[in-house]
Amino acid sequence: MTALTRRLRLGMVGGGDGAFIGAVHRMAARLDDRFEWVAGAFSRDPERADASASALFIQPERSYHDWQAMARAEAAREDAIDAVVIVTPNHLHLPVASAFIAQGIDVICEKPLARSYAEGQALAETVRASGCIFAVTHPYSAYPMVREARRLVAAGALGELRVIQVEYAQDWLTESVDSPQASWRDDPSQAGPAGALGDIGSHALHLMEFVSGVALSEVCADLATLVPGRRLDDQVQALLRFENGARGGLWACQVAPGQDNGLRLRLFGSKGSLTFDQQQPEVLLVTQTGQPTRILKRAAGEHAQQQDALLRLPAGHPEGFIEAFAQLYWDYAERWQARHSGCPAPHSGDLLPGFEAGLRGLAGIEAMLRSHAAGGQWVKLAH
Repeated sequence: MTALTRRLRLGMVGGGDGAFIGAVHRMAARLDDRFEWVAGAFSRDPERADASASALFIQPERSYHDWQAMARAEAAREDAIDAVVIVTPNHLHLPVASAFIAQGIDVICEKPLARSYAEGQALAETVRASGCIFAVTHPYSAYPMVREARRLVAAGALGELRVIQVEYAQDWLTESVDSPQASWRDDPSQAGPAGALGDIGSHALHLMEFVSGVALSEVCADLATLVPGRRLDDQVQALLRFENGARGGLWACQVAPGQDNGLRLRLFGSKGSLTFDQQQPEVLLVTQTGQPTRILKRAAGEHAQQQDALLRLPAGHPEGFIEAFAQLYWDYAERWQARHSGCPAPHSGDLLPGFEAGLRGLAGIEAMLRSHAAGGQWVKLAH
């Protein structure tokens, strides 16, 4: 495949000055020097939007005060953006994506894909027919050791998967929090009907299917709102059934003191098991039945040779969340390059979470909401 002859041009909707995830996207995209930020509608407040654009050295004429105008104006330029990055609250994900897809512009969207499975389904055929690349940012799937875990499972190292356990625990909402980040996440009109389930449960749902290669089929869920005055769930527990007959569980909680960002995945099969802990992302624990547990490390061993894990630093120089996020942007660039060269995408491009992965996440969220509303009955996923 021929090399890129220029940096890919990015625009952002949302993510103005002070927004956590917008800054993460901007840092990650810059890391491998394949992108440049050239446009944005960073805020509904014109002054904040323009100040945010100016801080990024974006030309004043490409600082937009609404995303509809940005979609139309960028599509008309010879140097139009290649992709829009959507980092708004959930209720704007699909309206913004729809406007840019209509103009033939690729989409890189924060999770969850939308507020509901019905919303996602409404745009599905348009996305599939557009020819646009649609990425959903699940950065935990881009850690080198997560991709090594996926490779090991696919190679049969664990045998037949029997049990899949995933948890994502945080403590930042243990008490009432008065901040823009917390307020929209507790507003059903912006976040949708799921609180912790949509915010961090969506990551857990994606990670377990990404690594295991097994589709979730049925759930039995209990949601709770444990902090008085909160409108959406902050604690979720669910029993899981998978298409291959495996069983499992999911725990998503944002009121767990001492848990900073505790995303953990454990898989148990007929031949062995593996464990990944996001707070120790350079390590994978692998046990073959009857043998001592092995500690696999990043940049050492067979996984270091895999094309789907871009290792930027030698062993002993830690890589983490920003590098994993940057890998998603690298994967998108590989997909973009393959489309424009007519060549197949490298393996890493195939691992980029797309619209269908986002839609499956929404199906899992919807099934858990329905199960809880029915008093904890088993509910099959719609997707």
